[in-house]
Amino acid sequence: MKQRVIIVTKFYYRRGGDCIYALNLEKMLREHGHEVAVFAMQYPDNDPSQWSAYWPAEVTFSGGITHRIAAMKRTMGIGEVASQFSRLMHDFRPHVVHLNNIHSYLSPVVATLAAKAGARVVWTLHDYKLLCPAYSCMRQGHTCELCFTDKSKVLTTRCMKGSLAASTLAYAEALRWNRTTLQRHTDAFICPSAFMAEKMRQGRFDPNRLITLCNFIAPSMLLHYSSADPLAGNTSPYYCYIGRLSEEKGVRTLLEAASQLPYTLKVAGDGPLAQELTQRYAHNPRIQLLGRLDATQILQLLSHARLSVMPSECYENNPLGVIESLCTGTPVVGAHIGGIPELIDNTRGLTYKSGDTADLMHTITQAWDTPFDRTAIQTDALQAFSPETYYTRLIDIYSA
Repeated sequence: MKQRVIIVTKFYYRRGGDCIYALNLEKMLREHGHEVAVFAMQYPDNDPSQWSAYWPAEVTFSGGITHRIAAMKRTMGIGEVASQFSRLMHDFRPHVVHLNNIHSYLSPVVATLAAKAGARVVWTLHDYKLLCPAYSCMRQGHTCELCFTDKSKVLTTRCMKGSLAASTLAYAEALRWNRTTLQRHTDAFICPSAFMAEKMRQGRFDPNRLITLCNFIAPSMLLHYSSADPLAGNTSPYYCYIGRLSEEKGVRTLLEAASQLPYTLKVAGDGPLAQELTQRYAHNPRIQLLGRLDATQILQLLSHARLSVMPSECYENNPLGVIESLCTGTPVVGAHIGGIPELIDNTRGLTYKSGDTADLMHTITQAWDTPFDRTAIQTDALQAFSPETYYTRLIDIYSA
């Protein structure tokens, strides 16, 4: 029997890695004959969906007091999320409810309602929200684990946007949706990295509910990756970074290293540091800031690069950028932090000490001169991250 599945995600468009995963998951399940419904928040950029009539209205934490009160109620599970999701549950009658990022704009109340209705609840963890009320495990530019066992630390550190009001709301949300409540209504937490699973255990979550399962590439992209020639020794003389231009991604460190190296770096992406970095490096001939690229352009950039770099200075979970690079046969220089090292070994790339400019420069130089077997990298990656490999494991989780 093919299970009927409701996928729950805050946004229904390619906003970030979590949303991309949810869209890819829906497509994969449909291709395997499952009936799939989607529950998300109404939002102008959402893709069309036959299920949008069930979705609750958009809320925002900016704007007037009315908007902020509605958003605060949403975090507590008060309002139309419960009624709209209950209506979808009644009409669709799923066997499985598969949660993704749901805090704030939706609410973990959906887990409660799904469990009470008898559905199996599976939750893929894309960030550290269940451990860190501020999501990122970052404080003043450094990794932080204070809230793993004491959520009140978010109040004393004010690390949610540097605001006491925002930190108080984050603390209230953490109390409302505490570990005991979440575990009572969730059958399995999918951790895309062993690092994430270990941090969840550190936060006193039940190890028997934690399942490590690396993310997969989109079914629609499998053919594109498979047809991408790894190029062997005929790569173009550049290396690349693809991702968000923000502090925690280590982009400052990367560009500082790149400015001192004799190789060309191509940077694809946008973010809060975009304007500053453009002004600073606009006249540096070794650094090219390309802005945001579409999927086809990213594939071209990666497949022709000598190597790619993942310079994060935060607890990356299971970064899509590394997976995409390996699937084109392009080796990766990655920061030794979070789940990045799990994706890279000496045959796929090299790691360096996160945040260390000198070590990054040394490692890029070493990787540049290393004769990686790009065909082997691609072949192994396409198998390891294939939708079929993922689907087989996922159905076991759904059916347990």
